[in-house]
Amino acid sequence: MMPPKALVDKVEQVARLIRSKGVGVFFVTQNPADVPEDVLGQLGNRVQHALRAFTANDQKALRQAAATYRPNPRFDTAEAIMQVGTGEAVTSMLDAKGVPQIVERTLIRPPSSQLGPIDPATRAALMAASPVAGKYDQRLDRLSAAEILARKAYAAASEADAAIQTREFTAARRYSGSASRSQPKRAVKDEGLADALATAFVKEMKGTTGRRIIRGILGSMFKSR
Repeated sequence: MMPPKALVDKVEQVARLIRSKGVGVFFVTQNPADVPEDVLGQLGNRVQHALRAFTANDQKALRQAAATYRPNPRFDTAEAIMQVGTGEAVTSMLDAKGVPQIVERTLIRPPSSQLGPIDPATRAALMAASPVAGKYDQRLDRLSAAEILARKAYAAASEADAAIQTREFTAARRYSGSASRSQPKRAVKDEGLADALATAFVKEMKGTTGRRIIRGILGSMFKSR
């Protein structure tokens, strides 16, 4: 059963946005065809275990999975995906410059783990011995497009709120004690209704509705690329 389109669109949007924050995400599935193409194009490191092509649909899925790898002249990718056994996988990783490497048949090392958390001294020793020691120790909060748009929307809403408050203060001084003589009561009521609607709009822009509008605009910007 295919997932709802709204869910797929949201997954694609998240996969696109998190890259601006340097956040990694894992997609694990028994069938690579389950991952949308737009999401699959965002994935850098790939680990493909065996696929058995028993039916026509299986063979189609196998060819599609093999086509997503950079070819290796030493072997056929589709045949390698069918032939790998237990503890093996067909892999493609990014190099130091972020370029996908050619596909390789790889032996997978079993995970080394233990039950329960490790003590701080052991954690510090493992981090110091890591090949990427010192590279990711400092936490960075990168400025993303979503934050920039949200900041601009909040600034615009604040300016509109300040303008409404100034307008209400001026109207109060203008009509205080002399509303019936200077203008008809209906005009006063109409202006009060307009101010109330404008105030409600500003509150919505600052709240959940405003954030949804910003996410929708940002999602459409990424999709259009």
